[in-house]
Amino acid sequence: MTPAAAVAKAAKNSEAITSLRYRMAGKVPGEGRITGEAAMSMKPPAMSMKMTAQDQAATGPVEIRLVGKAMYIGGNASLAKEMDGKSWIKFDMSALGADKELNSSQLGAGQADQNPAADSTFLTGSKDVKKVGTETVDGVKTTHYKGTVTVDDIKAALKDESKTVREQREKGLEQYEKMGLDSFTMDMWIDGENHTKQFRMRGDADKGPLDLTITFLGINEPVKVTAPPAKDTADLAEMMKDAQS
Repeated sequence: MTPAAAVAKAAKNSEAITSLRYRMAGKVPGEGRITGEAAMSMKPPAMSMKMTAQDQAATGPVEIRLVGKAMYIGGNASLAKEMDGKSWIKFDMSALGADKELNSSQLGAGQADQNPAADSTFLTGSKDVKKVGTETVDGVKTTHYKGTVTVDDIKAALKDESKTVREQREKGLEQYEKMGLDSFTMDMWIDGENHTKQFRMRGDADKGPLDLTITFLGINEPVKVTAPPAKDTADLAEMMKDAQS
């Protein structure tokens, strides 16, 4: 296959992904250097992510869990000191009446509401994608492709996609537009089964450079995310009610 055809094939295969595990590392505008590992399910929606902002290491790693319409943030000792021994805060979007207005980024959860499977397809909009060579990533033999792409290129490439696919990828693209990115360089490593094994995005955003690498560790495996124990959790909606009363 040509480089463009290989990238398009991997993007097409990403549409069948219902769950995934992945690792991320790099620099994100507004957050600095980050590392993390996550597991997420698209149907039903669920996620568990452990992330460390290395430039804010004093706060320690943060764990984020999405269970239904509730998001839990915490899991570390520093939070427990501020919350009378409770190490988790629960944000129930429905109870707060904010399920449409708030998202995880606004609540300080950074990358939690982004689907890297959708983000990995952006290279299909590139007009200069080329094959770099073959490389081994996490023990898997891959072919490395690289290209530059603009936000307008990606949107143009989505015109021929189905409504579901278009909406999914536009949601991911919106996050980068909010960063102030209008173009970026993208590397993509594709395995022998035409699945994306890893991708890297680099660009200059309003609040600094983006240089993020996502490595897929597993796809379409069972993902089970459970809420933290109630005794360790402070419910924001209940705290607000108490404050009002």
